[in-house]
Amino acid sequence: MHETGLPGAYFSTERGQTVENFAAQRRWMIVVLGAMIQILTGIPAAWGAFREPLMQHYALQEEGVGLAFVFLVAAYGLGCLLGGFLQDAKGPRTAGLWGTALLSGAFIGAAFLPPEKAEAFWLLFSLPAGLGSAFLYPAVMSCAQKWYAGRKGFVTGLIGGAVGLSGGFLTLWVRVLGEKLGMRWALGTLGGVMLAVCTAASCLLVNPPAPKPKPEEQGKNKNKPPKDILPGEMLRTWPFWLCFGMVLLAAPTMLLFSPVIVKLGQERGLSEGAAHLSIVVGSFGSAAGRILCPMKSDSAGRRRVCMALFAALAALSAWLAFAPGWQLIACYTGLAFCYSGLAAVMPALSSDLFGLPHAGINYGFMALGMTAGSLGSWALNRYLAQGAYRHWIAVGAAILGGVCAKKLKPTVQGQ
Repeated sequence: MHETGLPGAYFSTERGQTVENFAAQRRWMIVVLGAMIQILTGIPAAWGAFREPLMQHYALQEEGVGLAFVFLVAAYGLGCLLGGFLQDAKGPRTAGLWGTALLSGAFIGAAFLPPEKAEAFWLLFSLPAGLGSAFLYPAVMSCAQKWYAGRKGFVTGLIGGAVGLSGGFLTLWVRVLGEKLGMRWALGTLGGVMLAVCTAASCLLVNPPAPKPKPEEQGKNKNKPPKDILPGEMLRTWPFWLCFGMVLLAAPTMLLFSPVIVKLGQERGLSEGAAHLSIVVGSFGSAAGRILCPMKSDSAGRRRVCMALFAALAALSAWLAFAPGWQLIACYTGLAFCYSGLAAVMPALSSDLFGLPHAGINYGFMALGMTAGSLGSWALNRYLAQGAYRHWIAVGAAILGGVCAKKLKPTVQGQ
């Protein structure tokens, strides 16, 4: 099975094998490569660490940094859709390479952006970084799910764990390198690492060959056709809009807090260093959620796990309104666990409901809920969610998300 979109369908590997044969004999490599890519893409989780250095280097006001974050997350949601189209049409390798170019280009371009041109930061950095991260996500996740069709939650969890750890990795990179060499060097070197690692890993991403039916399964009415719901059909189903609502309503439970968690920590009595520790510890919570929740959903069911996570998000959002000092770090870590767990379960839920053949684009439409949620969270933060109000808005969003999960029923092909 050859992948279009790049010159030459074959990439030579050891012993003259094609990438396709290489992956077929070592499918675990797809999971490893996916994790290598995803550990570099968790920018939203680390935004609290980017916030202050960016304000100082580019003389941005708090509102300017907030807008940059909103555009980043909104572009990510849109990019999941565009990347899904590209992944389904040209294969994961092409989508991965385009994503790498956009993501690394955003960091390298921002490194060369003069501070006096700070108004262009969202255009030069936020949009391509969000799009690039999103192009890489469906390329990796959809590809891995196809290689491990019977254990989608398992592989989604393993790769998702790397996304969770990404927040801690990027935070440490910015804190250590940014303080020693300056933000320009921190951004530029990180872009170089992304270019090298993601290019090498993307070149080895390939979909598995189409499964051949066993001789005993051939013939009419002996085997159910695989679930394959086209995007246009999916958009006319009630389960899709419930899933869209779940993605949208999950966003405020994290996005109302993650950009300001360092500031909140300092207001609750933490030192600056301890407040930044909330991002690092939260990234471990995020990684745990992305690993454990999809795995649990393989046995307990996606819907049941989603309902439990939304209930926990509601409780934690309320607790965060009062949590002092170190309790705030524990509470934020719990939020990161639950939000990331939901984010990791959704791709597997999407392919359960609508099939694997168009998994990239179908999940891309679902991820548009993240774009709507990020814009809505920014508007709430800007006009309504000041002080304790943000906590109660997050509680309400989590409750409504749980209602969507409760009403969700499996769809059947053709409905």
